[in-house]
Amino acid sequence: PGLFSRFLCTPLPAECPSGSPPAGDSPAPGEDLLFLHTTAEQLRQTALQQRDQILSDQETIRELTGKLSQCESGLELSFQDSASPWGGSRQDTMGDLPWDPPVMVQELEEAVRLLKDRIDKIEQELPARANTSTASSPVLTRDVLHTKMEELEEQVLSKILSLEKERSSTASSRDQQQHEVEKELSVLQSRVAELEQGAPDYSPPDAFKVTIPVRTNYMYARMKKSLPELYAFTICMWLKTKASSGLGTPFSYSVPGQANEIVLMEWGQNPMELLISDKVAQLPLNLKDGTWHHICIAWTTRDGMWWAYEDGEPRGSSENLAAWHPIKPHGVIVLGQEQDTLGGRFDATQAFVGEIAQFNIWDHVLTPTEVLGLANCTSHLQGNVIQWDDKLVEVLGGATKWSFEMCEERMKA
Repeated sequence: PGLFSRFLCTPLPAECPSGSPPAGDSPAPGEDLLFLHTTAEQLRQTALQQRDQILSDQETIRELTGKLSQCESGLELSFQDSASPWGGSRQDTMGDLPWDPPVMVQELEEAVRLLKDRIDKIEQELPARANTSTASSPVLTRDVLHTKMEELEEQVLSKILSLEKERSSTASSRDQQQHEVEKELSVLQSRVAELEQGAPDYSPPDAFKVTIPVRTNYMYARMKKSLPELYAFTICMWLKTKASSGLGTPFSYSVPGQANEIVLMEWGQNPMELLISDKVAQLPLNLKDGTWHHICIAWTTRDGMWWAYEDGEPRGSSENLAAWHPIKPHGVIVLGQEQDTLGGRFDATQAFVGEIAQFNIWDHVLTPTEVLGLANCTSHLQGNVIQWDDKLVEVLGGATKWSFEMCEERMKA
């Protein structure tokens, strides 16, 4: 029933019926009484209907008021539950009202319908996909072959890397063994020298020579001191070789990033060469007669000028050898071997065989008179950068030191 009911009103005549109706067409007295009785009955029925409607409306109002109270109390409880520190789940406090709104039910129904449509579509496409797979088998075959090729390439690459690693490990082990052999041989050679001649007592400290008896890639001497940056130099030494062809490498100076910063070498049938930063000049020197020779090599960065002396006499000079290139510092000086890396990787075919003494380096160009004085023993000039001193020369791999004084030897001769 609605909240409000419409009252039924029946219009009444403007004048009450009287006992003396108008003359002419007035009804009979019995008819008037019946009419009044009927009207009264209608009014009574209308009043009863109105009362029932009012009672029904009141009941409806009470019911709605109760439900409104339940809604309000349920809303308060839901807020309390959501703010509860125990995080309890909310309950339906609205009695006969559902918790999930109708919109959610409609969305679920729509989702189920969409899933059903997709399933039907997939089932319809399955036969078509089966037919297509047969037609695309060549493509799949090519893909399989491509995958197999990639797998084979990966296997080959893995094998190559494994072999490289194994070779590197073998080379490292071989180098380590060679180092140990050189160390033991050096100790044995030193011990033999001590037993044969007693403990070395070089006086003065430059009265010794370095002997390299065999052409190997492990016998050499090393200077314990390095070079500063140089714009000119003079290198002098006494040497005697046993080689009939190919003097080898009397000395080499290597720096980080440049193995051939300064190298003096004679390889195979080639003439003696001076290398400065990989630039080469051929020197007109002849030292392979098995006797002692004094040599000096001078160079300046200005115009790359160089001079070569043998036994105090100038043998040649030229220019444009690494012009304006400064000699780099902090390298390694090795006697008897050519360095392919800083301080190592020697080649036996480039090794020096013989004896070296009085190896000195100056940071300027010596005059011809100074060079001649060193060669004929009238001068005892020591290098101002590298001096020939027993404490500064280390022999390795079987190379040995022996007491030696060149000028005394020449006087005896």
